[in-house]
Amino acid sequence: MRARVELLFRWLGSAGVAFVVLLLAYAILGWVAPRSGVRLALEIASIAAGLWLAIRLLRLVARQAVWRLRHRLLITYLFIAVVPIVLIAGLAALGGYMLVYQLAAYLVTTELEHRIDGLAPAATGLAPERYPGLATVPVPPGGFPERGVLKRDGGFYLFSTAKMSSGDRIVMVPLTREYLAGLMPSLGLVGISPFTQGAKNLRSVAPVLPPAANRFDTEVVWFANVPAYDWDTPGKTSDMVLAVLTRVSAVLSTVFNRKTDVAQEVLEGVLIAGLVVFVLIEIISSVIGITMTRNITGAVHHLYEGTHRIMQGDFSHRIEVHGKDQLAELGISFNRMTENLARLLTVAKEKERLQSEIEIAREVQNQLYPRAAPQTKSLRLAAICRPARTVSGDYYDYECVRDSYVALAVGDVAGKGISAALLMATLQSSLRTQLNNAAADETPSAARLVSQLNNYLYANTSPEKFTTLCLGLYNEDDSSFVYTNGGNVQPALVRAGVVHRLDVNGTVVGAFPNAVFDESRIVLEPGDLLVFFTDGVSEPENEYGEMFGEERFLDLVARNAHLGEDEIVSAVIESVRQWTGSDELQDDMTLLLARRV
Repeated sequence: MRARVELLFRWLGSAGVAFVVLLLAYAILGWVAPRSGVRLALEIASIAAGLWLAIRLLRLVARQAVWRLRHRLLITYLFIAVVPIVLIAGLAALGGYMLVYQLAAYLVTTELEHRIDGLAPAATGLAPERYPGLATVPVPPGGFPERGVLKRDGGFYLFSTAKMSSGDRIVMVPLTREYLAGLMPSLGLVGISPFTQGAKNLRSVAPVLPPAANRFDTEVVWFANVPAYDWDTPGKTSDMVLAVLTRVSAVLSTVFNRKTDVAQEVLEGVLIAGLVVFVLIEIISSVIGITMTRNITGAVHHLYEGTHRIMQGDFSHRIEVHGKDQLAELGISFNRMTENLARLLTVAKEKERLQSEIEIAREVQNQLYPRAAPQTKSLRLAAICRPARTVSGDYYDYECVRDSYVALAVGDVAGKGISAALLMATLQSSLRTQLNNAAADETPSAARLVSQLNNYLYANTSPEKFTTLCLGLYNEDDSSFVYTNGGNVQPALVRAGVVHRLDVNGTVVGAFPNAVFDESRIVLEPGDLLVFFTDGVSEPENEYGEMFGEERFLDLVARNAHLGEDEIVSAVIESVRQWTGSDELQDDMTLLLARRV
């Protein structure tokens, strides 16, 4: 119940609440103090709030009415077509009625003029029956107008001056009710009176008004001013009012008298035919307009439903397309868009799945790298591998072999991404297996280990898969370091601030079967720093296309050789970042440092 009341108040708004409160206060005050002045103020305030609420509700209804495109188009057509047609029809009807008014007055005044013209012949005995009460009087001294309407002793007469054997006389006939009734009996009721009195009761001047032809055949009344001469003062005229009460059909029947004029009959037929053609054209136009409106609104409604289906995740929905117009092209474009969205969604899901798999691969790869450097008597190790993508193709490892050897390895697998990471995992597992399987009574050999790895990778990977590998074995008993460099960047030895480059003993690993690899041997002194790295450290380019370079890198390491290994690694990474001007790596970056202590 409370929710319904809150919904009602929300729907009414502040205007509705104010109106309800004022109306209740007005009703209560009317019961308590009906003649209070406050009640009048409340009544005015209630009316104002009611008007405010009515305007708000009308706006709300109008907003709801024009929300659908079909209603909006119908309202547009109403203002564009229907309203002008109604206005034109209204103006035509008003003009027609005005014309009927004028025609009625014109017909009566014309008939009066004809009767006045026939007064003089009637005085000599020609058609006297048309002038009941015909009389002649001498022309008063001083002369008198020749013809017109005469006012004498409060009555009205038609008069005309005629020359007779007894002299000039005025022939006149009184305008009685009977005479006016017979003036134009087919037209309607006619009355004539002073302008100040008007036509008071035209129905009393004649017993019959022409019957209505239909329910729209209404009565019309019109007036015309007729100048009337005063008998006592012939030079003075006063306005008379000629009033005609008739019907539209009576006026049209009088004007279009088909029995007397064939041309008028044809004209009436043309008017009726034009009206019929107009109605037919209007009906056809309405049917065409409604059909086109339904096509437009139907297409928009289909698009509206289609967007809702897509919002709900139904990308298989297609809208029906009819015709070859712009709306049809819009429907086709919508269907194509839906297809593309479905395709893009599939691609996005696949990309998300691949990204998830790549993330898993990255976690797995991170587990493959050594978690901590082995604790040795005379060698301190530090290493870092930063992939250019999610996973890396670079490889580094260190492993204790028996009790007195430490194996160091750095490699760079051809390519990037998942395939390179998989080959790196294969390389690591194979190398560790060989190190663990080394016989206890034989001296480990870097060349032999690299050769075995080469044959294994060549036999178990595709031809385009290979890697560079620098593998070294450090003997803690005599501080010797035996290494084989298979195509990797030359390692360096920093001794007393001077950089010495180490050898390259063979080609890349895994590209050729039975490849021969040599090995080199050096003896490390306390303070010596071995530097192993991949081309991702030395080949990043700046904005001008200039590479960081091995010389710049090794010079940086030599200048910072007195620092700890982790500090040297941080200095190298920061220098490369400043050189490229970006945190994004151009290639996998791997760096391994080994210091003799």
